[in-house]
Amino acid sequence: MSPVKKDLCPFAEDSFSRFPSQSNIYGLCQAGEQELLAATLKGKVVCFRYQDVQKKIRPVAKEIQFTYIPVDAEIVSIDAFNKSAPKRGLVVGVTFIKDSGDKATPFLNIYCDYEPGSEFNLESIAQSCLNLELQFTPYQLYHTEVHCGDGPKETVFLLSGHDQSIHLYKENASLHQFEEQPVEKLFPELQELPSNVLWLDVLSIDENHRLTAFGCQNGSVGLSIVNQKGPEILQNWRVQHDSPISTVLLFPLPQQHQNTDTNSSQKETFNLLVTSAIEMGVVYRDVEKYGLSRQLCLAESDQCDAVLCALVVDLDFDGQHELLLGTYGQDLLCYKFPPSMGVSEDKLQLLWRRSFKSPLLSLIYIDLTGDGLRELAVLTLKGLHILQHSLSSTADLVLQRLASLVSRLPFTDQPIKNEETEQELISISNES
Repeated sequence: MSPVKKDLCPFAEDSFSRFPSQSNIYGLCQAGEQELLAATLKGKVVCFRYQDVQKKIRPVAKEIQFTYIPVDAEIVSIDAFNKSAPKRGLVVGVTFIKDSGDKATPFLNIYCDYEPGSEFNLESIAQSCLNLELQFTPYQLYHTEVHCGDGPKETVFLLSGHDQSIHLYKENASLHQFEEQPVEKLFPELQELPSNVLWLDVLSIDENHRLTAFGCQNGSVGLSIVNQKGPEILQNWRVQHDSPISTVLLFPLPQQHQNTDTNSSQKETFNLLVTSAIEMGVVYRDVEKYGLSRQLCLAESDQCDAVLCALVVDLDFDGQHELLLGTYGQDLLCYKFPPSMGVSEDKLQLLWRRSFKSPLLSLIYIDLTGDGLRELAVLTLKGLHILQHSLSSTADLVLQRLASLVSRLPFTDQPIKNEETEQELISISNES
């Protein structure tokens, strides 16, 4: 096995924001286009963004005073989403446990401002609270877009709990508030669960179908293909791992295949990444075709203590995804399918690893600075790291791509006007 090179990591750290108390694996979410919300166990929610300060873009971490979160509360999870069109507004959900001495009481607070002009103002949204007392200990708070009968799509909250159930919260437009509804009404695949769900992921694969995956405390992993128009379960799979599941993540991958005319083309396949407390991470390949029977292990992913978070993104801009794993052992691991991989050569190569000073809890890839280049946000036990791509290497890549586009322009003896060249470049760029 070839040695892992630490200097292959394409990121450099831009900033670190230390938190007043530690966070957890459910403690980071994206809020809007260029903001992050990070929750700490001691009842604090910090908004992280980049702002223009004295003509320079600088990171700013500011505590947001969300109403009806007591000072002695312990926040468990946080999530946020923009409402599905044509509705407007940002919705933020926070689960927490209030210890009143005699007993600990769990709550779900949902924040949403309906005043025109304030639907996306975080300070205003934080004052508009629906406070729901829960009868179970909350875990992951997750949102997904779903078909609701013959009406438009809506975004809903799904909340897992220690009662071995998933709870659905959907907006009642006439009452301007969110209500709990039976989960089987929209998600029949989330009934009769084998254990407490620690992580849930839903992926729409076309207009009519979705994949739903969940990982449980007892090591069970479930996967379903669902016709969203029913909704109707088309197929179910279950597999048993040997330790609690920390992450399940559905993702597409382009796959080369040969047509009858010998021309190769790309077909998208859907895969499931599963990480757990003590085992190696695994990828189940082409789950539409093989279910949970075609397993691919991520070598060395069990050597950095438990994997707590994962992300699948294209970090080097080559059109192929990398798999990032964040571990309790303070390492960030990056895996990739080798470019020459054939159908019978299934393997994932560990490209690089990067060490931090505390365990990694959550990962988000987001354009915080608004320059079109995303940053990697890494939530650790002690705070939030923001990693940026190298601007010099990215600029070199842009110049290479532009040179490639120029080389494809039709040759002519006549001088080409700048405007015509620009339009031709734009046209080729759109095609590619």
